Amino acid sequence: MNMSQTSSRLLRLLSLLQTRRDWSGADLAERLEVSGRTVRRDVERLRGLGYPVRASTGVTGGYRLGAGTNLPPLLLDDEEAVAIAVGLRTAAGGNVAGIEETSVRALAKLEQVLPTRLRDRVNTLQTYTVQIPGSGPTVRPEVLTVIAGACRDHELLRFDYRDHAGMASIRSVEPLSLVHTGRRWYLVAWDTDRQDWRTFRVDRVEPRSPTGPRFEPRDPPDGDVARYVLRGLGSAMWKYRARVTLHTPAEAIAERLPASVLLEPVDEQTCVMDTGADTPQMLALFVGMLDVDFDVSEPPELVKHLRKLADRYERATR
Repeated sequence: MNMSQTSSRLLRLLSLLQTRRDWSGADLAERLEVSGRTVRRDVERLRGLGYPVRASTGVTGGYRLGAGTNLPPLLLDDEEAVAIAVGLRTAAGGNVAGIEETSVRALAKLEQVLPTRLRDRVNTLQTYTVQIPGSGPTVRPEVLTVIAGACRDHELLRFDYRDHAGMASIRSVEPLSLVHTGRRWYLVAWDTDRQDWRTFRVDRVEPRSPTGPRFEPRDPPDGDVARYVLRGLGSAMWKYRARVTLHTPAEAIAERLPASVLLEPVDEQTCVMDTGADTPQMLALFVGMLDVDFDVSEPPELVKHLRKLADRYERATR
């Protein structure tokens, strides 16, 4: 095999090691379509080039790209490079504390080596995007990376937590995922003491080290992490909640609703909307502005106000 083929295979091997934490030799051999012996030789070549590839033996043995004294070159495809450049530009004005200047430096290095075709894509997106600075609380980057690492490695996370009333507690959780709403960061995790799912504001989290031990990940609550967080935020945000049956297809109305409003399709012509407001009057106004037929049975304050409106509108049209 010529040197060009070997170099190409080494790049593919390095790319695979960067996409997942652990790889078995058999999995790598299958992906690269080579023998296990060739994988072992290629791993040694990567080590000779300075890449800290760790190996373990036994039933769960395999390979892992570890941390070294220097950051090795990262292999990015076109879409990954564009995504990182856009992310760095966004982070330069975002709500992660202290990351603005660092993001600008990293972006300068990346854009220096971006091919012209990719630089044009990034610049076009930036030119025609207006970003409104966020007003939410800031989060330290090291807090996000510790939590994300515990989510990835399925390791128990302990942290000091301050609730909305300022009360402090020590929490022990099985972290599932970080959720960013645009203004705030949230952690969705299984609380081992309360034996239930909980959502935590990350700006109120102070992780304790080390993380661990490892755990078997659970299925996401509600089958969808984003849906779970939005439902929880909606419940906490509004004084009155309503479940309204809308006589229209879910896909026809979804684009007209904010992200915090949840829709559940019932059939091709009906869906259920879960929403809220501070007053029954605001709830009635919101539902009425949808301009579709609907049924509502709760809360009773909303039903009472809708009947009052019905009488008022009937008198107005006599």
